[in-house]
Amino acid sequence: MVKYHRCLSGRRQLSTLIAGFLLLGLLTMSLHAQEKAVLNGYIKDARSGETLIQANAYFPALQQGTTTNNSGYYIIPDLAPGTYQMIVAYIGYTDYAVEITLAPGEKKRLDIELSAGFVEGEEIVVEEEKTIEEEKEVGVLTIQPAQIKELPAVFEADLFRSIQLLPGIKAASDFSSGLYVRGGSPDQTLILMDRTTVYNPTHFFGFFSTFNPDAIKDVRIYKGGYPAEYGGRLGAVIDIFNRDGNRKEFQGRASVGLLASRVNLEGPMKKGSWMVAVRRSTLEPLLAALRGQIDDIPDAFYFYDVNGKINYDPTPNDRLNLSFYAGTDKVLFPFADDAEFDLNYGNNTISANWTHVFSRNLFSNLTATRSSYFSTPELNFAGTNFTRDNTVEDLSLKGDFEYIPSSKHEVKAGFWVGDLAVRIEETFDRNNTLTEKIESQYVSAYSEYKWRPRPQWIVTGGVRGNYATSGSFFRTEPRLSMEFIYSQQLLLQAAYGRYYQFLTLITNEAFAGFDTWLTTDEGVEPAWGDQFVLGMKSRPSESYSLDIELYYRSMRQLFELDPRIQDSAGLDYRDLFRFGEGFAYGAEFMLEKVKGRWTGFVGYTWGTSRRKFPNYNNNEFYPPKYDRIHDINIVANYQLSKKWRMTGVFSYATGQAYTEVLGNYYVNFPTASEARSPFVVGTLNNARLPAYHRMDIGFTRSSKLFGKLKYQLQLQIINLYSRRNIWFLTYDFNDNPLSQDEVQMLPIIPNISMTFDF
Repeated sequence: MVKYHRCLSGRRQLSTLIAGFLLLGLLTMSLHAQEKAVLNGYIKDARSGETLIQANAYFPALQQGTTTNNSGYYIIPDLAPGTYQMIVAYIGYTDYAVEITLAPGEKKRLDIELSAGFVEGEEIVVEEEKTIEEEKEVGVLTIQPAQIKELPAVFEADLFRSIQLLPGIKAASDFSSGLYVRGGSPDQTLILMDRTTVYNPTHFFGFFSTFNPDAIKDVRIYKGGYPAEYGGRLGAVIDIFNRDGNRKEFQGRASVGLLASRVNLEGPMKKGSWMVAVRRSTLEPLLAALRGQIDDIPDAFYFYDVNGKINYDPTPNDRLNLSFYAGTDKVLFPFADDAEFDLNYGNNTISANWTHVFSRNLFSNLTATRSSYFSTPELNFAGTNFTRDNTVEDLSLKGDFEYIPSSKHEVKAGFWVGDLAVRIEETFDRNNTLTEKIESQYVSAYSEYKWRPRPQWIVTGGVRGNYATSGSFFRTEPRLSMEFIYSQQLLLQAAYGRYYQFLTLITNEAFAGFDTWLTTDEGVEPAWGDQFVLGMKSRPSESYSLDIELYYRSMRQLFELDPRIQDSAGLDYRDLFRFGEGFAYGAEFMLEKVKGRWTGFVGYTWGTSRRKFPNYNNNEFYPPKYDRIHDINIVANYQLSKKWRMTGVFSYATGQAYTEVLGNYYVNFPTASEARSPFVVGTLNNARLPAYHRMDIGFTRSSKLFGKLKYQLQLQIINLYSRRNIWFLTYDFNDNPLSQDEVQMLPIIPNISMTFDF
């Protein structure tokens, strides 16, 4: 069944809304005085020419500054004429001070290059000096690739495993890299890589994420209350930008590990650069050796991913790049004498981006993207075959514009249009039981206005409009945030936003390859919710920072496949779903030490999440499996010497919610040949597994072989004291009384890896 929808009236509404957004922003602008100067440019890495995202440029004498945007570009308007010192800083780099003379009305272009910190040839971490104003943006965290690689990891450094240590972001288990942000499910987090949506972010049954740490340049995490330039999800945004490649010299990196090995190559080309990063599993030789000696070894298993980027700068004001990603997992696993599953899933993306500087005050990005997700699991049991094929094809064009006429006013506006096709097909015993294909065109537009009425106040208002032809749904999303800079040691924040989601993910925690994406259509309205956030950022000293955030979020019109439907053949699309609601609230605390030989942070989250569906659990709210009341993470780094560094991680979380089996009983029917043994369960997810806790420790040596070849040796121990946390419980209903077994998570695991830079 294929459905196509068009709605001209909705498009006219959206066109009017776009024009209104832009007119509103332009009318609210105040023309800056002609005698004021403007400074703009790119901030880059001195060795590679790589642009630096969220680098800081600041004039101490004027108390004016800014941070670079997602393209590494900065604009500082309304500068008084004169000669001043400007400080440029970025974490991991030496601060750069430059004296600048500005004439009245001058519009000055200044590209700046920062050098990484070094001590006697060995790279070290240089802490970034930031004012409290530059640390604003409620609910936003930034993570650097170096932090990902330093943390102890099971077999492989992983972005999502690192993110799960931050307050408000939870992990379901040792075997899941899914992100559960502020009480939301993984599908409520929008994941972007080089401005392209990624629908399958995991490898190895969800054990770790698809993002190669060697290819990553910057990661921004919007935990909630995110601005109008983002949309399409109820909860959060993970915005990932890959490296452009070294613009000055060829360089490479190779890493050999127990689970996977990686190679990253990059170098210059005329007016640009290129980068390619490849990662592949290296477990096959070990599996081949174990096959025949140990049960339950896959007959086939591999995964790979490839990242690439080509950059070309035709003029100083234009940058073009082509970025691509391809990743696949393949598993053939016999789990019984007459049963096996064949799993094949992955994601391919490609994007072309044009960055253009129209003037000293106007900056733009135009991006064309394609994202393709596929999942084709097949289960064979005693000669019976079951399949569920799911594909997502997403073609889009998006534009973002940034206009900064003065230090008090800033406008952002943009659009995102595309074509989305979602297909699901199920078969049982080679007979088709379900076929649905929904094709939808979507249009989104946003406008955002930032106003600084006083030096201490920042007010940001925005609105986003969304239209989808599948169901002819038009929705508007207002956004508002406020910041009050009490002092350079204290910042107070508040944010509100409404969010809509037109997709849902039917997920399986055990095997990510069984995940199925579905979309709205006639009778299946988009989910929506409101978010409220209060925050405080403080810097009690130069070495410490303390962040506190309180949040509440509602979730309405949640839609998912109804698990009570046994046979979906012949049902309308709407009848496949059940519709519910939910809410989540909590408090997050993060104490961070950013200077000295000892660095790290302590993160604590107190949170609650609930769901409710009609005619389910007596129509009462219940906690989902990933609800965690308490979540504590402690990360500590210590520079033992110029060559050795130690990292330790301790995690504690409230046990997972589950439905307890209370017992079973036997019933003899006169007409039955044998007794039946029904069982009795308690209230849905009302019981808790024992608390989860684990400690990991790692040592990293950075040096050179033969005085030339740089290397990093990592020695790690995962689960240092071998805490056997419980994943889930299984029951044997044939026993009387009922018996249960614990399925445990990871034991103590040593890990070693070598990385070479050339």
